[in-house]
Amino acid sequence: MNHPPLTPRRTIAVVALLLAILVAAGFISLSLGSVPLPMRSIAGSLTGDASVSPVVRTIVLDIRLPRLLLAIIVGAGLSVAGLVFQALLRNPLAEPYILGISSGGTVGAILAMTLAGSSGALSAPLASFAGSAAVMGIVYGVAHRRGKLDTYTLLLAGVMVGAFFNALVLLLIAVVNQELRNAFLWLMGNLSGASATSVTVVGPAVVGASAVLYTQAKGLNLIATGEEAAMQLGVNVGILKKSAYLLASFITGMVVSVSGVVGFVGLIIPHICRMVLGPDHRLLFPASFLAGALFMVSADTIARVALAPAEIPVGAVTAAIGAPLFVYLLRKV
Repeated sequence: MNHPPLTPRRTIAVVALLLAILVAAGFISLSLGSVPLPMRSIAGSLTGDASVSPVVRTIVLDIRLPRLLLAIIVGAGLSVAGLVFQALLRNPLAEPYILGISSGGTVGAILAMTLAGSSGALSAPLASFAGSAAVMGIVYGVAHRRGKLDTYTLLLAGVMVGAFFNALVLLLIAVVNQELRNAFLWLMGNLSGASATSVTVVGPAVVGASAVLYTQAKGLNLIATGEEAAMQLGVNVGILKKSAYLLASFITGMVVSVSGVVGFVGLIIPHICRMVLGPDHRLLFPASFLAGALFMVSADTIARVALAPAEIPVGAVTAAIGAPLFVYLLRKV
């Protein structure tokens, strides 16, 4: 597919369109739920209108708004991480979870839930991030040989380490039957624990790391054409690959620490953006960031309202949407 050349006007147009759709989806998400709310009440709660009842204001500001913001952060972070891994591995079917980072986070969370009992839910995000960081270190250490980061070894190490930790997850669930509901919710992805604290801790980290990665867009464009060509054009491929991998892994670990395992976002969103907009990472970064946020907001809205007042794990919704798209992408690439 031929794509028009990248210009500032085209970039602004794409970002503005995605941002407008995301804002509209956000307002729709705030209005829907077990207690539907009119847009007037949503706007009044956000602007501090005194005529809005305290109950409605609590629903909007304390329950739905933190969850909406967390969905935006999770979707954007996973999409950016997926985009980076696809660029580094030069494989359009790569995604954050293929490197095993989410498996380590899941082990950490379940250990916290099973060993700490009811109080484990509070320590689960911290334990999840510790587990993700541990796997990140293991995979990076295995793939870093002779002063270089081998992308093929990185991919294989991620698959193997991820398989080991997935087996460990099943073992923990089979042996320790406490807090199994929380463990399974974590495995299927869950945003119901969203809070102002989780948003303020994870949000700046994800946005900051994504911004740093965006500054490397030109280098990733050159790496996509071949590492030797990139080095000849002045790109320090070794440093770029290491820093990009670490930052993308950091984003994934932060996201897993608050959402559990949410699959397919980092796989399908960057690939769809690439198919529609072209291969230039200077546009793909902001587009994937916003499109990932939009996808997660939509999936979480479906998860909340499809069987209201019951709730579907958001990971089940992304899998239901992503699995057919994954099969389609397999046939296209």
